[in-house]
Amino acid sequence: MTEEPGHSPTEYITVEIYDQVYHLSGQDAEHIRSLAACVDAKMRAVAAQGRTVDSLRVAVLAALNLADELSLATADPAMGRLRAASLRGLLDEVLEEERKIG
Repeated sequence: MTEEPGHSPTEYITVEIYDQVYHLSGQDAEHIRSLAACVDAKMRAVAAQGRTVDSLRVAVLAALNLADELSLATADPAMGRLRAASLRGLLDEVLEEERKIG
């Protein structure tokens, strides 16, 4: 098997998302960890709103939120960046509150 120049071989990365462990494969471990952290944070933010405790529903709502962000970012990159920055700020506030409580 030959490798493409500049690409590391596929490796397995263990991440935790919403208290579940996943073993993922990919070439960029840090990128995968970053994506997993983003999904975990989004799920926790959705769950913190207290509307549902079902993890599948939390995952679907988080996916819808992320899809909305992606949709807005690809439609108008400048607007997408502003919205993402705003959402990051809100998410940081929610997570900070969770840290204080928990």
